[in-house]
Amino acid sequence: MQVKVESTGKLERRMRVELPAERIDQEVDSRLKSVGRTAKIKGFRPGKVPPKVVRQKYGKQIREEVLSELMQKSYTAAIVEAKLNPAGGPQIQPEVSTDNKNFAYTATFEIMPEVELKDLNKIKIETPEVTIGKKDVDDMLLRLRKQKATWETVDRKSADGDRVVVDFEGTLKGEAFPGGTGSEVPVVLGQGQMLPDFEKGLTGVAAGDEKSFKVKFPKDYHAEDLAGKKVDFAIKTHRVEEEILPPVDDKLAELFEVAEGGIDKFIEDVKENMNREAEAKVKNDVREQIMDGLSETNPIDVPNALKDQEMHSLQHEAMQRMGIEDHDQAPPKENFAEAAEKRVRLGLLLSQVISDQKLSVDNDMVRARVEEMCASYESSAEMVEAYMSNPQIVQQVEPMILEQQAIDWLAENGKNTTKKVAFREYMDS
Repeated sequence: MQVKVESTGKLERRMRVELPAERIDQEVDSRLKSVGRTAKIKGFRPGKVPPKVVRQKYGKQIREEVLSELMQKSYTAAIVEAKLNPAGGPQIQPEVSTDNKNFAYTATFEIMPEVELKDLNKIKIETPEVTIGKKDVDDMLLRLRKQKATWETVDRKSADGDRVVVDFEGTLKGEAFPGGTGSEVPVVLGQGQMLPDFEKGLTGVAAGDEKSFKVKFPKDYHAEDLAGKKVDFAIKTHRVEEEILPPVDDKLAELFEVAEGGIDKFIEDVKENMNREAEAKVKNDVREQIMDGLSETNPIDVPNALKDQEMHSLQHEAMQRMGIEDHDQAPPKENFAEAAEKRVRLGLLLSQVISDQKLSVDNDMVRARVEEMCASYESSAEMVEAYMSNPQIVQQVEPMILEQQAIDWLAENGKNTTKKVAFREYMDS
């Protein structure tokens, strides 16, 4: 077997493999003899068919089978011989031979990029130190109270924060349009439920009021027929309602199913949850900084074969999120090209970190991660045991642990700084 490799791109290789005709002929002859012993051909007894007749009937088919198998086996052997690491399957093109001496084919494929990490100590990581003050806790309590708010009808004109219940009818150049009418629709003023002009038109109305006003639709409005247009709305007010918030007392705690400890325990739980939310966001932000820094300090080429696979995976994930089963209705695969390339690049870089630092996973690490995953469930202990006894779940968890170890290592060895930031400012950023 003769092998010749040439570079046709940064990662693309074209490999020519030549096989001696004797090897092919010997394999074809061997199989023809085997077929001849059992072949049933009209006019001949089984096992007595002349070799020439067997070759005429089965020769072409058997030769094609032999060539197909030899190409697969020789391709694998040639890859090993040339010390190449393909990123995906090859495109194989047999050569047309005129001398019938040897058989040759070309295999075109991409190889995995060689990753040699550098400047990992130059990756900049700014870790937010989130402070939770009294006002942050009060703002969170207000949000929670609003979740349990009730509405009480009032005999006055509407103001910001009130709920106005109205009938409305919109017309464009005197004609009604889809979605332009509503009956007894509740609108909370100041929450941005409706367009600004519409909420402005409902401000200062009282029960029984009828009025008309114009509403300007934004240029980027999702309905093209209305985008950038001015529409006339006629409304009839049924009632104005005022928001009644529950007081901060033990009854509020009960509304959120805090059975023991009353309001003090509830506020303590709220603070702990705020801490968890902040810690999760900090962890994600640090991760993103590390990922971006790793890519910037170590630019590498990404094999198109891996990128295409990732694009397909992202497309499939999007279909699941959107509840789409018909692949013809799926968002175009090209929409995921940038995200797919980023994913593949980071995967290759993190794999190299894991390899260079000889990171590994043991059973205790897997159990700890599974316990973390199951912590929010009532029967967490039973779920942990069920997960740990499932090899497929364990195989899914192990790469996650290795990746986190790599990120932790990069965080420890990068250029670290901290920045103090208020809870609400940070969480809203």
